[in-house]
Amino acid sequence: MNIIFQINGGIGKCVMATAVCEAIKKKYPDSKLIVVSGYADVFLNNPHVYRSYQYGGISYFYSEYIDGHDYKIFAHDPYVQTEYVEQKEHLIKTWCEMYDVPYNGEQPKIYLTGREVKFFENKFTSDRPILLLQTNGGAQTEHKYSWARDIPSSVAVKVIDHFRLEYNVVHIRRDDQNQFEGTFGVSDTFRALCVLISMSSKRLLIDSFAQHVAASMNLPSTVCWIANSPKVFGYTMHNNILANPFTTKPELRNSYFGKFNIAGDLLEFPYNHEDEIFDVDKIIKSIEQL
Repeated sequence: MNIIFQINGGIGKCVMATAVCEAIKKKYPDSKLIVVSGYADVFLNNPHVYRSYQYGGISYFYSEYIDGHDYKIFAHDPYVQTEYVEQKEHLIKTWCEMYDVPYNGEQPKIYLTGREVKFFENKFTSDRPILLLQTNGGAQTEHKYSWARDIPSSVAVKVIDHFRLEYNVVHIRRDDQNQFEGTFGVSDTFRALCVLISMSSKRLLIDSFAQHVAASMNLPSTVCWIANSPKVFGYTMHNNILANPFTTKPELRNSYFGKFNIAGDLLEFPYNHEDEIFDVDKIIKSIEQL
């Protein structure tokens, strides 16, 4: 039987989906699991995945996997499930149970080859321990900063200044995202960034793909949370730093299934200023301890 697992969303959601793939194969061990997503590289070498396709590259898909075959299609989005809206359990659990697949604590896993690791380790060789930052995430938009997800610049600067003499501060960022003095910016392929994450000694991350990859490698990290919840998207191995209580009432006229738009709707900002969001000393202490 062919099981076609379609994933709509970003790269972090695809990394989480690797845990769902494992759970699916436990229930259907004799099936061929075919994944269709926007980030096919996430599923390379995954022993639970028969083939991984990227949107825009699915020629003859119907003939190959559906026409005349026994199949199941898993294409519903967990973001519109009651359990997700209630924010009471991890998304991976909701995702599995939505397809009537038992969830037994499966966690994300990225499968790198020895050749990949060796090649990218040579590329990212560092003369000092690496402090890895991911301060901004999400899709490319006209705004470089989302208050709902990203680390405020004032916080990032203080962290960088505190650690820059002892560590090489490496900043995962796209060309359209904020850059900071005293850091080495890296924009590379997903697989390369996975190796970079594995090489880092300390990590300050946000609710984005790098914290999922770090969890897949069992690398405890400091992860900052504002609009989303670590109960839904995070991992207990990390030190999850929650934003401070709101200081003003947000305008929620555009809210639908979630309280806040993760892109950082300006009307929804629940603080008087970005400096109120996090206690930077708490973040620095967490990085030092992990």
